[in-house]
Amino acid sequence: MSHTASIRAKARELLESGDVTCVIGYEVGPRGWTRPAFIENPEEVGRLVWNQACTHNLTTYLPGRLRPGKNKEPAKPVAVVVKACDSRAIQVLLAENQFTRDQVFVIGVVCPGILSGAERQAIPEDGPQDGAPLQARCRRCPERVPVVSDTLIGELVAPPTAIAEEDELSRLSGLNPEQRLAYWLEQFDRCLRCYACRQACPMCNCPTCLFERDDSLWLGMGTGLNEKRAFHLGRAYHLAGRCVGCDECERVCPMNIPISHLNRMLAKEVEAAFGYRAGLAPVPGPLVTVIDRGEGRP
Repeated sequence: MSHTASIRAKARELLESGDVTCVIGYEVGPRGWTRPAFIENPEEVGRLVWNQACTHNLTTYLPGRLRPGKNKEPAKPVAVVVKACDSRAIQVLLAENQFTRDQVFVIGVVCPGILSGAERQAIPEDGPQDGAPLQARCRRCPERVPVVSDTLIGELVAPPTAIAEEDELSRLSGLNPEQRLAYWLEQFDRCLRCYACRQACPMCNCPTCLFERDDSLWLGMGTGLNEKRAFHLGRAYHLAGRCVGCDECERVCPMNIPISHLNRMLAKEVEAAFGYRAGLAPVPGPLVTVIDRGEGRP
């Protein structure tokens, strides 16, 4: 059975049994591109697909759907389709009490890697793309099997050896502080403050974003260079020890700012100092304090 057929069968089973109220997966849009899909009716599971264009990190949608509402009643369970990097985001969100484990059914898919420019390609269901270039994150990724799942689709494989690449991150590490500052100020100056990076990131899940408040006494919502620098550096530190490397922030940036470089540099620092990689286990990162207020989330 193909990956697509297996996902559809499991989605139908979960919806018909009432175990979940929604399956968050992928579908092919009217232009032939793969996009997120929210399936609540068993008769609509035929919309679900799996291919090497399934680039979106669907765990981004979980906190908003699973947080208690105004009546404080727990949200109904949902299912979500995840790749290996996506599954690490679930571990981080669980460790931070954003929702409980019984609220989410994880449909894990063994991932062959996502194609470069996948969000702008029409790719056949389950069709292998021999010779097609993978995204940079997939070329670096040492994992292909989700670290958490309730159903695993695809054959279990040994994690591949990550390809060591001489990339921009290596070059930046060799610059002195003044040169790095000049580089990043040039990048930040192109920022539109559109918040696409924040919206695509599963770890940016604060109900009210600090950097979009209009009553802040120390950071405004303007587009001056200092404000844009504060936004990007503040967001990077917020993700330190939490970023799972899905690189969705960089993919959606309309100005092609290399946001992932900041996240990867901080991830290396955290791993070197604490021996911790985000999302490999459902435990909080070394820079995170979790307070349980009895509502299933901090």
